[in-house]
Amino acid sequence: MSDARFFNDEPFLDDEGSDLLGREQYARHAVELLGRVRAQTETGVLALIGPWGSGKSTVLGKVIRLLQRQDGGDDWLIAELNPWLYSDLETLTAALFSEVRAALPKGRRWSEVRKTLGGFGQAISPLGKLTALAGLDSEGLIKAFSDRISGDTSASAAKRKAEDALRRAGQPVLVVMDDLDRLTPDELLLVFKLVRLVGHLPNVYYLISFDEQTLLDVLQRSDLVGNSEGRAREFLEKIIQVRLDLPAFRERDAAAMSIRALNALLDSHGLSMTPGEERRFSEAYFRHLQDRLQTPRAVKRYFGQADATLSSLAGNVDLVDFLIVTFLRTNEPGVYRLLRRHRAELTGTSIDPAQRHSTQQPGERAERWRNRLGEAGVAEEHIKGVLNLLALLFPKVQQDLGNGSDTKAAAQRRGIGSTDYFDRYMVFGVPDDDLPEAVFDQALAQLTADAPGEEAAELLLRLRDDTHRITRRIEQRRSAGIRLPAAALLKAMADSYGQLTAEPEMMGLVNSGMSLQFLARDLLTDLPPEQRAPVLAAMAATPDGTVLATRTLHRATNSDNDDSEEVQTTEDWSLQARDAVTEQIAQHLAPSTGRPAEELTESDTDLIWMWRHTHPDSLRPWLRQRLDNGWEPLPLLGQLLHPTPRPHRLIDESVLAGLDAMFGLDDLYTRLGPLLQSETGNSPADEHHANILRALREHRPATSPTPPPDSGATT
Repeated sequence: MSDARFFNDEPFLDDEGSDLLGREQYARHAVELLGRVRAQTETGVLALIGPWGSGKSTVLGKVIRLLQRQDGGDDWLIAELNPWLYSDLETLTAALFSEVRAALPKGRRWSEVRKTLGGFGQAISPLGKLTALAGLDSEGLIKAFSDRISGDTSASAAKRKAEDALRRAGQPVLVVMDDLDRLTPDELLLVFKLVRLVGHLPNVYYLISFDEQTLLDVLQRSDLVGNSEGRAREFLEKIIQVRLDLPAFRERDAAAMSIRALNALLDSHGLSMTPGEERRFSEAYFRHLQDRLQTPRAVKRYFGQADATLSSLAGNVDLVDFLIVTFLRTNEPGVYRLLRRHRAELTGTSIDPAQRHSTQQPGERAERWRNRLGEAGVAEEHIKGVLNLLALLFPKVQQDLGNGSDTKAAAQRRGIGSTDYFDRYMVFGVPDDDLPEAVFDQALAQLTADAPGEEAAELLLRLRDDTHRITRRIEQRRSAGIRLPAAALLKAMADSYGQLTAEPEMMGLVNSGMSLQFLARDLLTDLPPEQRAPVLAAMAATPDGTVLATRTLHRATNSDNDDSEEVQTTEDWSLQARDAVTEQIAQHLAPSTGRPAEELTESDTDLIWMWRHTHPDSLRPWLRQRLDNGWEPLPLLGQLLHPTPRPHRLIDESVLAGLDAMFGLDDLYTRLGPLLQSETGNSPADEHHANILRALREHRPATSPTPPPDSGATT
């Protein structure tokens, strides 16, 4: 089953397994019936009838092979005629006799039959069509014309001779014509005229195949029958003596064939389904797909399309989502295009306020999707099923239908409902800006073994450029219980922290640094307690890494609902980590002590703020010493506090608490006393500095010390 034939036009597993649909048995029945018809009449027309894609061509092929393998003196001769190739009665007639003559044996016994058939064909065909019979050159055409006007060349006489010859030969000829329902009305009438009148010869039988309803529709478009199904049926009954109705394709047949096709698909790609995937696909199939896969051809076409694109996606997408999307792409191409247009809404990443804050009720949102499906070309009777398929793929649609949903589950299985994986289903592969799962896992393995290679380098590069998606994919593996190289990842994240280029997500609320911080917290807590402090110290080897180490330590020691600004040291490891990181902060800040406060870099001020989180009790004397040794307090605040478009929000309660932890408000207000007392006369020229003083005045503590006597203020 590892080399399933998905791409021929034969219903699945024609020669690859057991006769799943009983077609071999039915073909034997048809052969037996042909023998009975021959015993009762010297010519006849049998029709194999079934819907498009039901396996008529397969049965015809089996009938031909069975007849060709028969033993005995009454072997059937087979002539296959494709009426699509001929547009008028003359060429079609010529083709019929040409095919029948070609089917005759080459022995002397058949020479007379071949000659009389050729004579009959010449008698009823215009001279210009004779080349179809014998490939005559110009000299042959002149001789043929001379023969026709010099002897007994009437059609009746020629037909009598042909009938006598065929009757004496005593061997049946079966003319097989497939897919008559695909002809135009005029072409179809030509075929029936040929079969009923011209080709009515002894020992010549016809086996034709068609979809009855389609053929009736074609006949009703002809002038002979007119727009009357009753007359079309009557006309058909005059042509056909025996009906061979193909057995119905039952639900159990469709299910059995689909199961075999699915197993062949999985085997050919070396895949298997988990019990959970089997349950999900069974739900999709028996509730929705089965009603649309009602012929063997439909089943094979569906799984053939899946086979055509699975090789580039295997291991990179959810198998069940892939099969459902393949069904939509194959059977509802308008819906497949709709998915691309509504990507953001379907994956829950839309920034459209009308969608994010919609007041519509679930029923109204569901109706919106139904309207969209109708506009995408989905037939009315299929809209409900297609909408339910979308709900299986997209948690957002599930919510719009009024049901619960799990967005994390879609991401965990690499489903199309996750923005991180959606594009893979649209481009039939992993886009260039994405990282294949095998490369991702190999990179993690290299980091685990401390043997980085190209894959690890690529992962770390993507960590800087595609931070949100990479951190989510790492988190998904963590949630699945996959062991991760936590220490190596934390060190790599620290090295990349100052080089992040990914744009913010969630309407700008989550930047790339925050995504790293959340993942770093989780990875740190995965480490044994005794490893956490050394890893954080290693992360703090650089100033940027120190910022990440501090934020990671703070998040790891404070619960989500704890608004404390300081690292909690209730456990031994956290105390050790705090001291180690604080020591690194002091070392990174050492070069700044020889520069004026206004020359502090952004990295310097970030480190000062981080020190405030780790150990403010040791930061306060360090800052006071810097202020005592030459740093001016207002320029220092100008570097620590970034300008804002709204100066009145420059210092809020949180910032004020931070300043208190860093300086002590009493000491800070004392050092700024002269500047704070003079609101106009001594106002600094720097607008940012002026805004800082104004904000500090507004937040002056009630217990602020009184200014010195020479400040000009009244007591």
